[in-house]
Amino acid sequence: MMNPICWPRPAVPALAFALAPRLALCCSLWLAGAATALAAETPLAPSAVVSAPVATADSPPAKAAEATKAAKARQSTKPAKPTKSIKATKATKSIKATEATKSTKPTKASSSGQAVRSDAAPDAVTYGRREDAVQLADLLAERHGLDPAWARAQLAQARYLPVVARLIMPPPAGTAKNWAAYRARFIEPDRIRAGAAFWAANEAWLAAAEQRYGVPAAIVVGIIGVETFYGRVTGNFRVLDALATLSLDFPTGRKDRSGFFRDELGQFLTLAHTQQLPPASIKGSFAGAIGLGQFMPGSINRFAVDFDGDGHIDMAAIINNSPADVIGSVAHYLAEHGWQRGQPTHYAVKPPVDSADRAVLLVPDILPSFTAAQLAERGALLDTAGAAHSGPLALVELQNGDAAPSYVAGTQNFYAVTRYNQSSYYALAVIELGQAVAAQRTAGR
Repeated sequence: MMNPICWPRPAVPALAFALAPRLALCCSLWLAGAATALAAETPLAPSAVVSAPVATADSPPAKAAEATKAAKARQSTKPAKPTKSIKATKATKSIKATEATKSTKPTKASSSGQAVRSDAAPDAVTYGRREDAVQLADLLAERHGLDPAWARAQLAQARYLPVVARLIMPPPAGTAKNWAAYRARFIEPDRIRAGAAFWAANEAWLAAAEQRYGVPAAIVVGIIGVETFYGRVTGNFRVLDALATLSLDFPTGRKDRSGFFRDELGQFLTLAHTQQLPPASIKGSFAGAIGLGQFMPGSINRFAVDFDGDGHIDMAAIINNSPADVIGSVAHYLAEHGWQRGQPTHYAVKPPVDSADRAVLLVPDILPSFTAAQLAERGALLDTAGAAHSGPLALVELQNGDAAPSYVAGTQNFYAVTRYNQSSYYALAVIELGQAVAAQRTAGR
């Protein structure tokens, strides 16, 4: 793990953040809604996982009187122009929390400041001085060495977003995963052409990242393509709102991950404070992922690098319109999570015919746990290169809805890609998109 690298000082707008609709996820998406419907897998950002890096309605956190007053104010006055945030790409229209706010009044909040559980309440209600929000601000300030008054002031501006509470939920029970449909979402002509253009424009930085970290250009190109379509869809939620919602009002009905998001909220406040950027100005995904590579704040603090050496870490590619830092940071992240220079990501394999042997090999899931010989003993048939592989392998199964599953034998490098987003579907989409882009570049020469 790394310490934050070369964070710029006051006078220069150091880290540009942006996002336009994981996610891809986990992600990752922003693509999440579509990807979930297709495969029940979503690209999410590194360490979000954001798993991955979506369906009940939680409630806006504010007293009923304040909510009603805010709703009336919006009806009688024109909304103030929002503060301009630093953007990396053309932003898509933000997803509305309720699409059209209904007039139903929220139920009263308790004296302890408990959030109101109503999706019909105004979407601009802020956390304000809610007791648990104040306590969280103090806790994060102490943990991250921030001024408590400043932390309280920032968190008081955060808004509860019902749509975030919905999007973080898993797909409905019984939703079938479908690798073929998921793959088609990412390995398609427009994305391949965009990937080829991105590669051509940044060939020198991709080569430099491969030389330094051992991660092939195709893998970096695949990740950025799946995550944000090369910057086209980076998220338009205020990261402050998304992380506050998931920290203070994580929805019921799935495993509680509020602790993870509280830590990310602290990392985010630290990042914004260090960069001297207003937290409310930074945009990202519904899970709080930021930039072309959809890094969570904690991953930016630990793994982002100043790859072009200009004194700034620019994860949104806005400074000099260069994604150099994104490319270097993605490669560095994978290297720090076990990427092995020169090793393939996977091999072709036919699974054992015997269901009992197949079940044994599937127990570790994506974690490489068997030698090639052990796979063969259980009846798995590897291709020639796979049979000669000296390291551990995993039998990875990808469901195809009602059709027969697909299988690959994943190496340590396949597993490393899943550290970016904990999904075998995501990892294989990244790998195959990168391969498709590389093939188009070769064909075009």
